[in-house]
Amino acid sequence: MDACRAAELAARNSYGRLVAYLAVRSRDIAAAEDALGDAFLKALKTWPDKGIPDNPEAWLLVTARRRLIDVARRSQTHAKLLNTLNLSGVEISDAPGEISFPDERLKLLFICAHPAINVTIRTPLMLQTVMGLNAAQIGSAFLVAPTTMGQRLVRAKAKIRDAGIPFRLPNLQALPDRLDAVLEAIYAAYTTGWDAVIGGDPRHKGLADEAIWLARLCVQLMPEAAEARGLLALMLYCSSRRAARRTATGDYVPLSEQDTSLWSQSLVQQAERELYQASTFGNLGRFQLEAAIQSVHAQRAVTQRTDWETLAQLYTGLIQVSPTIGARVGHGVAIAQTQGISQSLALLDAIPTKFSQNYQPYWALRAHLLTQLGDHAAAQQAYAQAIGLTEDLAIRNFLMDKANEGSLEI
Repeated sequence: MDACRAAELAARNSYGRLVAYLAVRSRDIAAAEDALGDAFLKALKTWPDKGIPDNPEAWLLVTARRRLIDVARRSQTHAKLLNTLNLSGVEISDAPGEISFPDERLKLLFICAHPAINVTIRTPLMLQTVMGLNAAQIGSAFLVAPTTMGQRLVRAKAKIRDAGIPFRLPNLQALPDRLDAVLEAIYAAYTTGWDAVIGGDPRHKGLADEAIWLARLCVQLMPEAAEARGLLALMLYCSSRRAARRTATGDYVPLSEQDTSLWSQSLVQQAERELYQASTFGNLGRFQLEAAIQSVHAQRAVTQRTDWETLAQLYTGLIQVSPTIGARVGHGVAIAQTQGISQSLALLDAIPTKFSQNYQPYWALRAHLLTQLGDHAAAQQAYAQAIGLTEDLAIRNFLMDKANEGSLEI
């Protein structure tokens, strides 16, 4: 393995873990990221000549730590930080009386959910700091321009540093107040990794599995948190269909056309257990409702049909709890099946343009519905919008085929 490949592999597997370790101890996210970035640059310069170290992650951690110490030595205001970083042990356990976290990344997620940090930036901050996503990827997840998201993240990190926001864990009683933000970040990481299939960014193909693992750790840490189990169930349901999402040649297969024999029944059963356990706590929330929707879809492997009436009811409940653009578009799909295309289009028309204009599934559904109505000119415009918003080549080809089919019917 060459040095560049080794550095790329270390970045993919260890970036979040290393930033989390350094940020928790330095109490400065931006400084931790800068130090780790310098360590990677040094690796690219020295590893080709001196060879790849036996433990690249440990090498990067030590190098970044030294960089933080050098910076601290040049600033008298960082005397306390210097003392912290000079601790000789690499593995530092939680102090007596603190919560024992099973992973540094999970710990940093809860720290980044500090109530003094603006609620609109907490999840993006976690995605960049802990999961290693860049501003463009985070902006895409939140339908925000990359430059705007980048500016928000820079300001957030500066506020944490300059305002002296306590960079420490909450007590056990305060964890539930921070859980929602942590779950949002884990789910956003999952959806980013979920899209990284054939033709996607190879650096993020492991994000979906890592998000599931972090969700399992959340359940381990807070076993009676219904929404943590709901999120875990949701991701397990979706992951159960991974093998059916593409053909052998990489073509996109929509959910309605997937071969259910390729779905992992083991993952479905795990999801069912988590969703049932969540329901016993009597605290229904967004992720449990989304998981219940996926549970209905999973039943097609047994019944060979989709219960659209139940899906419409679940989406109605989901919109009451969390009226996201995704929920409203999903509701539109269910309504088209139960009440007709015109009613579904009316629901889509009611969605404000600021939410729908850059949301690809909205335009794909709209194009499909307009084609069914025979309004081919409007359908072609909607298909063009959907194709323009699609980065995945397989999905783009799928939409182009659908658009061509519709144009032939004119």
